[in-house]
Amino acid sequence: MALPLISRRKLCNSFVYFVLILQACNGFYLPGSYMHTYSTGDEIYAKVNSLTSIETELPFSYYSLPYCKPTGGVKKSAENLGELLMGDQIDNSPYRFRMNVNESVYLCTSAPLSENEVKLLKQRTRDLYQVNMNLDNLPAMRFADQNGIKIQWTGYPVGFAPNSNDYYIINHLKFRVLIHEYEGAGVEIIGTGEEGMGIITEADKTKASGFEIVGFEVVPCSVKYDPEKMAKLHMYDNITSVGCPRELDKFQIIRERERVSFTYDVEFVKSNIRWPSRWDAYLKMDGARVHWFSILNSLMVIVFLAGIVFVIFLRTVRRDLTRYEELDKEAQAQMNEELSGWKLVVGDVFREPANSKLLCVMVGDGVQITGMAVVTIVFAAFGFMSPASRGMLLTGMILLYLFLGIAAGYVGVRMWRTIKGSSEGWRSVSWSIACFFPGIVFIILTVLNFILWGSKSTGAIPISLYFIILSLWFCISVPLTLLGGFLGTRAEPIKYPVRTNQIPREIPARKYPSWLLVLGAGTLPFGTLFIELFFILSSIWHGRFYYVFGFLLIVLLLLVTVCAEVSVVLTYMHLCVEDWMWWWKAFYASGSVALYVFLYSINYLIFDLQRLSGPVSAILYLGYSLIIAVAIMLSTGTIGFLTSFYFVHYLFSSVKID
Repeated sequence: MALPLISRRKLCNSFVYFVLILQACNGFYLPGSYMHTYSTGDEIYAKVNSLTSIETELPFSYYSLPYCKPTGGVKKSAENLGELLMGDQIDNSPYRFRMNVNESVYLCTSAPLSENEVKLLKQRTRDLYQVNMNLDNLPAMRFADQNGIKIQWTGYPVGFAPNSNDYYIINHLKFRVLIHEYEGAGVEIIGTGEEGMGIITEADKTKASGFEIVGFEVVPCSVKYDPEKMAKLHMYDNITSVGCPRELDKFQIIRERERVSFTYDVEFVKSNIRWPSRWDAYLKMDGARVHWFSILNSLMVIVFLAGIVFVIFLRTVRRDLTRYEELDKEAQAQMNEELSGWKLVVGDVFREPANSKLLCVMVGDGVQITGMAVVTIVFAAFGFMSPASRGMLLTGMILLYLFLGIAAGYVGVRMWRTIKGSSEGWRSVSWSIACFFPGIVFIILTVLNFILWGSKSTGAIPISLYFIILSLWFCISVPLTLLGGFLGTRAEPIKYPVRTNQIPREIPARKYPSWLLVLGAGTLPFGTLFIELFFILSSIWHGRFYYVFGFLLIVLLLLVTVCAEVSVVLTYMHLCVEDWMWWWKAFYASGSVALYVFLYSINYLIFDLQRLSGPVSAILYLGYSLIIAVAIMLSTGTIGFLTSFYFVHYLFSSVKID
């Protein structure tokens, strides 16, 4: 599902001034390039991204290795906020393609490899680093047969080591470019994401006729050339086409004083694939049955919990309330002496909790994170965030978080006013909401950034980006949070249905501590998302595309439902044993799912990322996992707390008290 081009343009007009400010920061852009149609002989240059590895997760610049450089020098492409934060560094490359012209091309011959270059090439080969190249915004894809199964990857390796002694570099690439010939037979061509959306009218048919690039495949080879003979050639000279050798003595070895010649072949193949479908090969969804099994499992948990809540409301609560309200005052007084359970804490249930300011701050941040997640996943599920728009998903999440500060301030301050009975101190609460979660993220990212700087990785956040993020936070998020807090002071506070006694009631001793029940409650929400969590972690740490946002949206809705039900059931259980200190327990009953998410991340690191090498990679992984766990705790905890709050409010508003 996608909006028409005109609708999208209208949608963007409201952000014109903001976009101009972002563009002035020299690091942001809105994807809007149109579908490219090429004529025979048109020159297209491939671009290269950072070198990546599933073993270290530390990205490095493509030109940190002795590869051929473009004649005009290396130039960085425009990057958005998400790309910069993810460590993407997109540069131009010397790989030139002439539309629909098959050729074998010589690029360059390197200078004799130095000791440092040999050491670096061998290290990158050992760590299984991949070269990530894209043409017309399509990543290079390679295929291999493994046990009769065709496997696909994006990118190609820096080199390979068939034995522990010798290392060989990939210096010859065989490209296969799939093209679709467009002859003006259609009226409209639609693309999504970074490709934008283009409409070709009848008047533009002739002008638009040509070829569209709909596929980009690569076969990497290692070929030993005579460096003296190859050095006499010039860049882009045509050479005799070569095949990929199979004998070790014909591979280009990596050793000191060796000169490496780089070449490539290009073959253009006409395809029936159309422009809107060109990303289908990258987004093939595996394991659909597993996704449906996860959803079915979650539905069973929801039905079970819904049954418990149904029993609480229709049998226990309603029956008790009916009996309680039918008695006259004298009978009620006599009954109060015999009563046990939630009705006895009527004078304490709304007593101010410990650390009430922190609770309001965490609820406010939870509203902000939940709103960001819901809107982002809904937009992605309906196709507004294409994988072609690298970094657009993360950029959209950050911008949504900034603008949802107004909702965080409003909810947090209104809850503060409800608990305290006045608006005094609302500015402090608003500032704390604006700084609490961003402060945690900032501290963790700063520590990780120092580690990345020490490793000279392109994943390190530049100092300039730090100032840009701080400027966006201070100029957008903080003012909107304060504005939301101000609106919260003007809103009508939530009135408690019962009065609070001056002397708190003693809570009866129990055999087991309540925190065991709270921690155990987190297993139910975790059961709804752990399968989807596996796919998400695999896409992040194995360099795969994650694009099953439809499933993710369903799982999100199920998670919200389970968190609400778990928190309500647990709150009722605590009230039944005369424990009126339910506030924080309601928050952590559903928020404790974050603990299991973090523990599962550690399990994934140990058993599924065994090839992750070095303490630096492990620290980075755990740091990012900790940020995700904190965000999940605030979001799910807020869902559970707000649901329990309105449940308790409804429950005691039905009790008649003099």
